[in-house]
Amino acid sequence: MSLESKEQHDLSPRDSAEGNDSLPSGVLLKPQKESSTDLKQFETNDRRSSYPRIHMEPQEKSHTNIKQFVIKKLQKSCQCSPTKVKNMIFDFLPVLRWLPKYDLKKNILGDVMSGLIVGILLVPQSIAYSLLAGQEPIYGLYTSFFASIIYFIFGTSHHISVGIFGVLCLMIGEVVDREVHKAGSDIAPSLEIILNRSTLVNQTLDRVCDKSCYAIKVGSTVTFMAGVYQVAMGFFQVGFVSVYLSDALLSGFVTGASFTILTSQAKYLLGLSLPRSSGVGSFITTWIHIFRNIHKTNLCDLITSLLCLLVLLPTKELNERFKSKLKAPIPTELIVVVAATLASHYGKLNENYNSSIAGHIPTGFMPPQAPDWSLIPSVAVDAIAISIIGFAITVSLSEMFAKKHGYTVRANQEMYAIGFCNIIPSFFHCITTSAALAKTLVKESTGCQTQLSAVVTALVLLLVLLIIAPLFYSLQKCVLGVITIVNLRGALCKFRDVPKMWRVSRMDTVIWFVTMLSSALISTEIGLLVGVCFSMFCVILRTQKPKISLLGLVEETEIFESISAYKNLQTKPGIKIFRFVAPLYYINKECFRSALYKKTLNPVLVKAAQKKAAKIKLKEETVTLSGIQDEVSMQLSHDPLELHTIVIDCSTIQFLDTAGIHTLKEVRRDYEAIGIQVLLAQCNPSVRDSLARGEYSKKEEENLLFYSVYEAVAFAVESQKQKGICVLNGLSLSGD
Repeated sequence: MSLESKEQHDLSPRDSAEGNDSLPSGVLLKPQKESSTDLKQFETNDRRSSYPRIHMEPQEKSHTNIKQFVIKKLQKSCQCSPTKVKNMIFDFLPVLRWLPKYDLKKNILGDVMSGLIVGILLVPQSIAYSLLAGQEPIYGLYTSFFASIIYFIFGTSHHISVGIFGVLCLMIGEVVDREVHKAGSDIAPSLEIILNRSTLVNQTLDRVCDKSCYAIKVGSTVTFMAGVYQVAMGFFQVGFVSVYLSDALLSGFVTGASFTILTSQAKYLLGLSLPRSSGVGSFITTWIHIFRNIHKTNLCDLITSLLCLLVLLPTKELNERFKSKLKAPIPTELIVVVAATLASHYGKLNENYNSSIAGHIPTGFMPPQAPDWSLIPSVAVDAIAISIIGFAITVSLSEMFAKKHGYTVRANQEMYAIGFCNIIPSFFHCITTSAALAKTLVKESTGCQTQLSAVVTALVLLLVLLIIAPLFYSLQKCVLGVITIVNLRGALCKFRDVPKMWRVSRMDTVIWFVTMLSSALISTEIGLLVGVCFSMFCVILRTQKPKISLLGLVEETEIFESISAYKNLQTKPGIKIFRFVAPLYYINKECFRSALYKKTLNPVLVKAAQKKAAKIKLKEETVTLSGIQDEVSMQLSHDPLELHTIVIDCSTIQFLDTAGIHTLKEVRRDYEAIGIQVLLAQCNPSVRDSLARGEYSKKEEENLLFYSVYEAVAFAVESQKQKGICVLNGLSLSGD
């Protein structure tokens, strides 16, 4: 936009007309303690030097043909070179980037220890969660084994543990039950039949196989479809949604989910045999069941839990305090597991005290089998929700641990990874997987450095599947519960950061509390959704109620700041400078208009007063509009207003939409109707383009857009002098 240089100024002359971004040395602004300010006039010089307008030539935009643009993009995408092929392969298989650079001496011990612990924890969890999904226990072990291997190849997070997850298992179980009944078969076989079978491969009962085979067909088909959806989301670059997961949201989600995990493990510490609560309100339901059955507490499990806590808590604290001096964390969990297993076995705690143990784990592999394609129409809709929840949990945890340890993850690649963790295993009798918070916290706290620990976890599961399953028969479940709860310590300690968070940002603190409470009291997946929605609502709320102020000139500078925030700022009679700190769009357009009218004067009221004064031809009268008393001189119809120019500082307006442009047009028209000119200053290129496309001004009026507030004020002063208007009319409608 070309701007001509024709004006003079009576402000303090400067070498540059552009507004400075920082204060010159020696200039000190004193913050305003009260809202009222002492308004001062600009210091003027008698010199009448010509004030040069800023002249900037915009870049000419090349009008590229859409067809040529598409062809160019396709040519660029289809170009093949060894470097490009290598980068594509490395991006698709991240393991090829980091594995050759693996620091064996630094990382191997932590990876092995964390892999062993997570593998041992996965054994009983895989059994329990597979039953929730309406499947036989061996399918849960298959799921965790294949997921660990595949995420090792495709994943970008160093720390998350991908495997079987309770919430997804419950959702799959509902689909399985529905489809089994629809097919005319009963639900999967009872727990007694399943747990009494030593192997699924060598002992095949037709009645059981018919039911269980159909159940796993349904489960694997749902898993396949969920994986297809996740890979499709990665292909279409939908991973950008992870940017809506703020630090406060992620922290609140992890803390809230930690309460749910602690609640689910509490029954094991007390040795209570309770049904697993799930879905909305499971946190409260579980505690109700616990307190109703507290008199049935198993003293053996309770004593074992307390002993494990007395060992694990101090050693965890020592590991945390001396982690800089220790080459590797003390493998306390592994020691406790081995010691507890031996004590349980030789003390016959299960036989003598009815202590809950892991029990027998079936062994063996089944040949691969494709999902049942005929079931896809029946389960395709169910798989949508499962895929979204699995992706959201995985990305949330990967983002959180990446921030904690100072590296980055690629959300789209995470979708590919979790998608392939579902597609490939669906051919091997597996169910849907995702990252799991409890196992991830255990994995991270036990020294995990890379996803090589997932390979160790897979090896543990492989050994369990093939050889050493009987060795974990006597392992008490309360020991695994204690290990899980102790590793939640870091997430639960987030409450100590709340006062500091409140001082820094109250809005983030509210987001943290809402996400935490909804994740704990409702459910983890709904809590995450509530957190995302509430976080986006807060962003909208910030733009709907932005900061608004009138500006004054900092002495001996060309910088304008808020007169309600700083003292000793200079203002020019007849000119008001208005700043609106937000984008101007359909949500806050009325807020912009009302704030501008309040801070300056309401042109609608003035115009009405002028019409009424002209009609009744009285010299003085009290005009009452909308219950507001405004004393107006009836010479309005003849004399000009004291306020002659309004400068809108657009430096903080990031963008305009159609409603915003229309609002600016209306505001300008209303003010011009009563003889007040409206100038826009410091518009960014995006706002200028929007104004041009919206035809805010005519070609000859383009000189009313300014590159700095100082330039706009100088133009207003000079143009007013040229008009020779110096009459005051006593109007008192201005705001601040």
